[in-house]
Amino acid sequence: MRIPLSYPPSRPWLRLMLLLAAFAWPHRPAHAQSQLAALCIGQTFTLESKVLGETRRLNVYLPAGYAESATLRLPVLYMPAGGLAEDFLHVAGLMQVSIGNGTMRPFLLVGIENTERRRDLTGPTTNAEDKKIAPRVGGSAAFRQFIRTELMPAIRQRYRTTPETAIVGESLAGLFIVETLMQEPDLFDTYLAFDPSLWWNNRYLVGQADKVLRAYAGPAKTLYLAASSQPDIAEDTKQLAATLQAANKRNITWHYTPMPAETHGTIYHPAALQAFRLVFKPPAVSSGK
Repeated sequence: MRIPLSYPPSRPWLRLMLLLAAFAWPHRPAHAQSQLAALCIGQTFTLESKVLGETRRLNVYLPAGYAESATLRLPVLYMPAGGLAEDFLHVAGLMQVSIGNGTMRPFLLVGIENTERRRDLTGPTTNAEDKKIAPRVGGSAAFRQFIRTELMPAIRQRYRTTPETAIVGESLAGLFIVETLMQEPDLFDTYLAFDPSLWWNNRYLVGQADKVLRAYAGPAKTLYLAASSQPDIAEDTKQLAATLQAANKRNITWHYTPMPAETHGTIYHPAALQAFRLVFKPPAVSSGK
């Protein structure tokens, strides 16, 4: 709205009123703004857990093609520390790119948002220093029970899935993943652990690995390990890899990638990229010739 401030010259009070009206008048852009819409990258839902005695939030990434199909079934990649403020967004983005460019098979991604991370991802410990990291620790067995008896059935009910499952995580989540492979290997088919906190409980898992791995007689499993430049974690992960090599189990396919250029805070993304490309590589397509 354009108002001639010189009109009418004989009424200064009216001139002031018109000036004020000009500032109060709603300004409309030349082109009307489009309505804002939600930016959706997946789905989220909550699950009442009797095992844990609390409500847990789950975030789910559905790759392209899943929603458009009525029959497509996909394997599931579970991810502790899978909240929107945690690792869900960057891992979902990495999967979107990898699936889109054909370097990774399509998976559903299920991010498990944390409530008490150090409780859920650690096993029991006799180390007094370990017990200082949180008010409650040592709840990994209950967290596995939640995944097995409550979360996995809920995912199978809500989504079209295949029997194949995998789990990915870093730091304490990596510790939980290695512990799960050693204590309840049938829970997942593939285990991806980056910079696992194997120092927990006086390196208990490292010490038990040889006996446990040599005794394993179950179906085929895959383990991918990566370690950053953090000395204690790098050494423990390297030792675990050496134990795997010595055990020489045909039913355990394992990979170990030292990443000395990465820190504990930067390893997740590059390690996940390499792991997805190696472990979840799509099958070769025959040319028919």
